[in-house]
Amino acid sequence: MSERLIYLPLGGAGEIGMNCYVYGYGPADAERLIVVDLGVTFPDMDGTPGVDLIFPDIAWLEERRDRIDGIFITHAHEDHVGAIGHLWQRLRAPIYARAFTAHIARGKMSEHGLDETTVQTANTWPDMIAAGPFRVGFLPISHSIPESSGLVIETPAGRVMHSGDFKLDMNPVVGEAFDPDLWAQAAAPGVRALVCDSTNVFSTHPGRSESTLGDDIAALVANAKGMVVATTFASNVARLKTLADAAHAAGRSVCLMGRAMHRMIDASVATGVLTDFPPVVSSDDAGGIPRDNLMLIVTGSQGERRAASAQLARGKYRGMELKEGDLFLFSSKIIPGNERGVIRIMNQLSEKGVDIADDASGNFHVSGHANRPDLERLQNIVNPQVVVPMHGEHRHLRQHVKLSQGLGRASVLAINGTMVDLAGNTPRVVDYVDTGRLYLDGKVQVGALDGIVRDRIRMALNGHVIVTIILDEKDEPLGDPWCDLMGLPETGVSNASLVEVLEADLGQYLGRAGDKILADDGKLEEALRRVARNTALAEIGKKPEVSVVVSRMV
Repeated sequence: MSERLIYLPLGGAGEIGMNCYVYGYGPADAERLIVVDLGVTFPDMDGTPGVDLIFPDIAWLEERRDRIDGIFITHAHEDHVGAIGHLWQRLRAPIYARAFTAHIARGKMSEHGLDETTVQTANTWPDMIAAGPFRVGFLPISHSIPESSGLVIETPAGRVMHSGDFKLDMNPVVGEAFDPDLWAQAAAPGVRALVCDSTNVFSTHPGRSESTLGDDIAALVANAKGMVVATTFASNVARLKTLADAAHAAGRSVCLMGRAMHRMIDASVATGVLTDFPPVVSSDDAGGIPRDNLMLIVTGSQGERRAASAQLARGKYRGMELKEGDLFLFSSKIIPGNERGVIRIMNQLSEKGVDIADDASGNFHVSGHANRPDLERLQNIVNPQVVVPMHGEHRHLRQHVKLSQGLGRASVLAINGTMVDLAGNTPRVVDYVDTGRLYLDGKVQVGALDGIVRDRIRMALNGHVIVTIILDEKDEPLGDPWCDLMGLPETGVSNASLVEVLEADLGQYLGRAGDKILADDGKLEEALRRVARNTALAEIGKKPEVSVVVSRMV
């Protein structure tokens, strides 16, 4: 039986977030497997109300967990490492990551009562980790979080390079600069496939370095009156340092607000990534510092309702309050889908008389992902036989395929669930796997197709009616049914009480219902549900969700 070298995305291909990629080598349907990244994506109130986190559905992997030889985490962003603590027990394979990422991953394992020693700290390439038929090395590359890495995946069928999230930054402020010679050395034996980040494939100009922001941010802070507040991604340690350095140069004390900020700085210091961060003051001490001598660096750049930015916009946070003439800097890009939350905060700040600076000028934020010219450059350095786009929506992947083919390289569009065999001279789609999403709903994981969130959305859109009826031992109603309403108006077009109209119509139906209906709970519930929905439609123009409770005397 011939051996295959398979690539299978379970998350992150056809979307941005929730990254989970599988590589396998061996006979068909008996391959040994490794997993690259195990991340989350975040819910929204429109499509997933009440959900806390969203994970990739790993049912396919769980069924084959005896064949998994390792989980490799490229970096510590939540969309790459955030599901480790939630899903590891279903896979139970060793986890490998570099020091900073391993520190974050161990914290996530500990939060769930799992063994932290499962996470093993990896050295960088040319050191390689043996995992079944694979040998895997962590190849440093710049990104918007410390110690990001691509992966060199050596297999009997050839070498694969997995870019991870990356940009080509020669001076990233914190962390390692992109080293083209190092990547060329790793690619020198020949690369069968480059599996590559596609996020910024539509940006036609070369990416900018993190170091280009320092002067503009420093000038903004130096010229500010009153208190300065800045928000950015908590994981962007280089940006946090740039902001803190600007405050220090302007004679301002720095106060970090938000648990994620402290967690990332603490991890950076503990692992030696960060050695010269300016001193900070506690939120308790910040209240006693003159406003024009203070800068807050806060969480909530994406409009998160419970983060420090939103709470400051609404009122106070840890005793601090924004006032007219203060400055609020958004040193970040708005992730698509978060626009409404961020704009809401901006308007709330404006109502307070706070001046706002954002990325409209391009002076206060640079992306952590490679633009189209950078993707071309990496392809030319690695010179792969095949390019497989990942980490992007469908339109990003498709455009990246066109880019690669235009450079004379074979390419394949593989969205979540598409199994590609890379072993031959050209990539072949050999199977499709059912993929989906898991929701963390409070403390419980539920499937996206279980109907729980769908019912929640229906109740949010249409309201809810509870109908209760009691029958005696002869299947005769004991009085009329009664209704409880949630999320519905009190009166309808008849100007009568909606409850009373519903109860009257339900009572009339019971008066003419036949014995077979009254004796069968299922048929009775369905009939009462239909009457209630039709009456509500006539009165208020909506068909609410209806729950019927039938109680029988015995």
